[in-house]
Amino acid sequence: MIKYDLVCRKEHRFEAWFASSDAFEAQSAKSRIACPVCNSKKIVKAPMAPSVSKSGDMPSPAEMRKALVKLRKHVETNAEHVGPRFAEEARAIHYGDSEDRPIYGDATAEETRELKDEGIPVTPIPWVPLGDA
Repeated sequence: MIKYDLVCRKEHRFEAWFASSDAFEAQSAKSRIACPVCNSKKIVKAPMAPSVSKSGDMPSPAEMRKALVKLRKHVETNAEHVGPRFAEEARAIHYGDSEDRPIYGDATAEETRELKDEGIPVTPIPWVPLGDA
């Protein structure tokens, strides 16, 4: 769900929830959104300030580490480790030359950049040691 601040042609401001940004666009294109004050169907998204966390809302280093350990365990359980062949195997999967499956492994920053330039979805993740987790 996504919440938008909206404004009508008479500048009445209100908020509404949508399943996605595409849902908002579809409803807006079909004039299915109406101002609750004047019933105008000329609605646009109002400028919104980004949601910024206060320092008290930030996770502690221990919480961050715990989350990264959880992520590592999930990846190791659900994906195949291909080690230093990561870039080669990611390309083979992308171009249909290898079985489509989740993989993880090692890639240099340059290899990662090249994969992204080719449109291959990859995401570097911090690989924290499991230690006392």
